[in-house]
Amino acid sequence: MRAMADSAPAVSNLPELSVSELAQAVKRTMESSFERVRVRGELGRTLIARSGHLYVDLKDDQAALSLVMWKSNVQHLKFKPEEGLEVIAEGRLTTFPGRSQYQLIADRLEPAGVGALLAQLEKLKARLAAEGLFDSARKKPIPMLPRVIGVVTSPSGAVIRDILHRLEERFPRRVILWPVLVQGEYAAAQIANAIRGFNALEGEIRPDVLIVARGGGSIEDLWAFNEEPVVRAAAASVIPLISAVGHETDTTLIDFASDLRAPTPTAAAERAVPVRAELIERVSTLGARLGTGLVRGVDLRRAHLRAITARLPRPETLLGPAQQRLDRVGDKLGYALRANVRAAQSSFDRIAGRLRPDALTRDVAKRRERLAEQVTRLGHAATRMLKQKRDALEACARMLETLSHKATLARGFAMVQRDGKLVRAAKDLASGDAVSLTFADGEAPATIGGDRKKPTRKDGGGQGSLF
Repeated sequence: MRAMADSAPAVSNLPELSVSELAQAVKRTMESSFERVRVRGELGRTLIARSGHLYVDLKDDQAALSLVMWKSNVQHLKFKPEEGLEVIAEGRLTTFPGRSQYQLIADRLEPAGVGALLAQLEKLKARLAAEGLFDSARKKPIPMLPRVIGVVTSPSGAVIRDILHRLEERFPRRVILWPVLVQGEYAAAQIANAIRGFNALEGEIRPDVLIVARGGGSIEDLWAFNEEPVVRAAAASVIPLISAVGHETDTTLIDFASDLRAPTPTAAAERAVPVRAELIERVSTLGARLGTGLVRGVDLRRAHLRAITARLPRPETLLGPAQQRLDRVGDKLGYALRANVRAAQSSFDRIAGRLRPDALTRDVAKRRERLAEQVTRLGHAATRMLKQKRDALEACARMLETLSHKATLARGFAMVQRDGKLVRAAKDLASGDAVSLTFADGEAPATIGGDRKKPTRKDGGGQGSLF
């Protein structure tokens, strides 16, 4: 018993501490022993408070650790912390005196490995797709020949040089570069701001098409183009947007939200403008085809008009019967007027003979004179009307004569006939065909020659040759 008493420490030699003092001492000891740690584990209970601070449990199969991340660091996370996600946390170890527990104050938090990143990426992709950000109906057509091209990329990389070089080769255009970081903590915010900034421009500097580009890299290097702010900015862009991130096998979420995905930045430049020489050649070909079509159309319509003119009847055939009817009606009208006057005069004389008073006789005489004058004027009017109708009929006859096929032939044209049928196109004739040429003063036989590119003609009334 004495030995045991001698070996026990004296209670009076120990310092007396309060609970809070002891907790602070433990806190200082732990913080001084562990300046900075890097811990890997799985997220358990996850809570983002109204203040914006993050509180989670970081655990493995044997232990659990409380983790706290302040709002200023939470805002820069590239992913959404969710239960079950494996992460790597970096920060300082300390204690929370209020609950007598140790905890990790993390200032960095990232998914552990590519698998975690891909899982996070698939969840974000599904959520944005459900909102309709990737629908094909939202895609805008890329203009054929933009006036100004806006490029969002790093100003110091090879990407911008490749784009400018390819544009210079194909079709030089005005290029406006919005320099951004293409990887790192602040890259996503700068890329999203650049897309929104280009859309806010007005006037001559507003681009007609945007190219968001970056060279190849790992999934971590390209992660900025998978972040939600960048994807939403690309989907909301009013200006058509071409994404060209990484190599041909790389795919990021901005590719689904853009209006066109190019496999490489160089290919994006090719999609943005056509080849100038090819465009000039195409326009020239279309112009030549248009000219040929116009000439052919005019020739066809001219031949059609000649054919219709040849089928028109002679003017005298059309106007002869009408002129005869007019002459007969004119002759009958004068005779009828005179006969009517005579009949009226005779009736008037009979009635006047029956009236004895002199006053009545004088009145009748006056009426007779007026009637005679009216008859005379009516006859003159009828004569003038007949003359006007005859003049109009003769004018129509002259016009029909002018439009007849003989008048057309008299102006130097000729009709070509083969076997009694009208030939309307040169392709209907072959070398050696015997044809008949109809001129204004008669017909002449001719034979189609072998060289159809050099027309020849022999005068003198004999047989000639064409082509």
